[in-house]
Formats: sequence, structure tokens, C-alpha cells
Amino acid sequence: MKEKIRVKHGNENLSSHSGLLLIGQLIKATMLKERLEQLPDFRCLNPEFSNFDIIVTMIGLICIGKPDYDAIEIFRPSDPIFAISLGLSGCPSSPTLRQRIDSMGHSAESIIKEENVRLIRLEAPAVTPIKTSCGEFVPLDSDVSPFDNSKTKKEGVSRTYKEVDGFAPIFSYLGTEGYLVNLELRPGSQHCQKDTPQFLDDSLSYARQITQKPILVRLDSGNDSKDNFDVFEKHENVHFIIKRNIRRESPWAWLNLAKAEGELKYHTEKKSVWIGKTAQGINGQKLLYPIAFEVTERQEKKGQTLLFPELEVDTYWCSLEGLDAEEIVSLYHDHGTSEQFHSELKSDMGLERLPSGRFSSNSLVLHIAMLSYNMLRIIGQLSLQNPEEYKQYLPTIRQKKVSRRRIRTVMQDFIYIAGRLIDTARMHFISFGKKNCFSKLWEDIYLRLGKSLAHG
Repeated sequence: MKEKIRVKHGNENLSSHSGLLLIGQLIKATMLKERLEQLPDFRCLNPEFSNFDIIVTMIGLICIGKPDYDAIEIFRPSDPIFAISLGLSGCPSSPTLRQRIDSMGHSAESIIKEENVRLIRLEAPAVTPIKTSCGEFVPLDSDVSPFDNSKTKKEGVSRTYKEVDGFAPIFSYLGTEGYLVNLELRPGSQHCQKDTPQFLDDSLSYARQITQKPILVRLDSGNDSKDNFDVFEKHENVHFIIKRNIRRESPWAWLNLAKAEGELKYHTEKKSVWIGKTAQGINGQKLLYPIAFEVTERQEKKGQTLLFPELEVDTYWCSLEGLDAEEIVSLYHDHGTSEQFHSELKSDMGLERLPSGRFSSNSLVLHIAMLSYNMLRIIGQLSLQNPEEYKQYLPTIRQKKVSRRRIRTVMQDFIYIAGRLIDTARMHFISFGKKNCFSKLWEDIYLRLGKSLAHG
């Protein structure tokens, strides 16, 4: 029997995050370097680092799940792979990173948004639509997701509708893959509808630069406003499903309408469910768009028989008259997938507690995170297009047929991949271990991105 394992310290350039080379390839597909240098000079006391170096350093940190300024210090003295992978002239210090992000503020956000759209358009394998009885539509899901920043004194932190102190950013995701096309950092107490019409207008403009297919916008009841309808009417081939806010409408009136015009879809002693569609309101008024409704009458809850029935009324605006009520309800429920996209940003990428005390700096970091999120998403989608021969190298659990890889899985399988940097007179090499089951697929993605750049 062999002795217990002993520790040995070598001189090799080893890295646990060699996958940042893939991020470096995707950065080359953008015009970040050229465009960021057109911004005012923010170098001040640290002229050795360009605007590009600062922004891309944050992209690297976010892609390994460490969106904190101090995290850069572990890569500065002894890890050349971080800078080489991302095409940096060097790694700035933590204070330099903080000062430069503060000085840039909102000024770089429009560039990042435009380059984010360019990246999706050029490098995303597909932006997949959803199939309906009226044809195919690319979903655009917009929603607010509170960021819990409790027990901090950051600018903009206030009470959110989730009863925690933090921010209330709004996001727009395109396609069933969930590509993030637009976002806006907001104070926690801001109502979800405030400034949303302009945000939706911008989101649709970005989406149109990516796809020309019909778009289906899906929104929650907090965005039940005619102002949003006006925005959609400005854009061609844009339809919507919006959950209504029934406000002071009587649930009992909706029950009567459901029994008169709807179809009983489910019935037991415990509950009954009616689904239907109407072109008139409960008071007989003509509506702007048809309403789909789902009315549930409960006689029992949590095992207890109720003295009086409990009503649950869900109603939805829909601009697609050809869809039946059941399909509208199903399409809206699919909008809930965007909650997973929020989770990937907040948990997988560690972004919920933003790093700065300044609102403008946190806004810039969140925009950088949007670009980082889409880079990881693109890598995940490319990994699903691998040829059959690569399946023999993957664990059985990774051979299952899926339509999207979670960001955490992408980071674990393709970013946190151990490699050895070999530096020769003419070029660098990255060497993976013999038993690395993802190295063949990683190399395939790297080469495909290289070919894409060559053709671009």
C-alpha cells in the first residue's frame, strides 16, 4: 500500500480557469477595444491601463463568479493566464479597478449594450422561437428582479416589493435560450412600471438588430398599462401577452362570466377551473384587446373545507386573436422561465450583492455582467452542438438531450478547467490533463470561435 499523499510545489504555470481563453475569443468578436478608447481619458494616476483593460478585467472576474474588485489581487503577481486569455496589457490593482469604474460610471453603458447585441447576432448559434397555433414567435420576456443588498449603505438601496432592502433592476431576455438584450439598474423602491415604456422600446430595438422574426413580449401584471400598448404598436410584427391587474374588478363577476362564456376544464369536490376568452369586460364594455381568463373556485384548502369558496382570478391581455385561451395561459406560464435567468445572474455569477457604494458604478458593473452572461450562454449553447464523436469523452450525465445549459454548469465544465500554460519563443500553448473529459469539447468550441472570427 502506498504512503499517504504528500504536497509538492512545482514551477509550472498552472491555472484552474483556463476556460477564460473562450471568453477572450468572444471579446475579439466585439469592437470593445476600439470603441472604449473613444471615451474620455479616465486614466488619471494609472495611465498604464486603458479603458478596455478595466472593462475586460471585470468581465473576467464576473465570468469566474467573483464580481468583486479585491478578487483581482490573486491574479496579479503569479497568474499570467488571466491577462493572456483576455488580451490585457496587465492586471490592474484593486484600488485602480475601483477608481476607474467609478470614473467611467454610465459613460460606457451604451457601448456595452451595442456590443452585446453585436455579440449575440454574430456568435449565438440560434435565437430559438416558440411555436404556437398562429406561427413562430421569438419571446421577449421583461421583468423586475430585486437584488437583496440588506445591511449596506449603497446609493439607491431602498425597500423593494419583496420586503428586503436592495435594488430593483429590470431585465429583457430574448429567445428560449434567454439571451439578455437589455437591463436597467433601479432603486429598490421604484415601481416596476416607472420608465418601463422607454425601456421596452429600447429592448425591442435591440431585439430587432438580432432577429427579424415576429416577437412575442410577455409581461407581469405590474406592467398592465396602456403606455406599454402604445410602445408595441410603434413596432412592426410585435405581439404581446400581459397578465392583467384586475384592480377593483369583482372576482365574483369574473366567476359568473367564466361560467357563462368559459369552459369547465377541471372539476372535483375540492376545486373547479374555468378557462375562456372574452372581447367584453365584466361590465359589458368593449376592450382594447381580447382577454383570456382562468378562474379557480376552491372549496377546500390545505385539507380544510372552506366555509365560503375561495376565488382565484387570472386574466391576460393578448394581441394574437388566433390563440385560444388555454394556449395563452400556457404561453404566459412559460414566461416564468425568466425567473431561472434571474437566478443564474444573482446566484451562479454572484451578482446579487453589487460591489460598489456608488449607484453609477454598480450600474456599469451590471451592464458588464450582461455581456459576461451572454458570453457564458453562447459557450453553453455551442457545447450542445458538439459532433457525435465528442460524446464518448463526456460523462453520461452530460449526454442527456437538453436545450440550454445553466450558467453554473458552463462555468464548472468550461471555465474552471485546469490547464498548464507553456510559453515558447513564438507562441503560447495550453495543455490539459490526460483525464480531462471536457478538453476535447472545449478545444472544439475554441476552434469554432476562431473560425468564426476569421470569417467575420
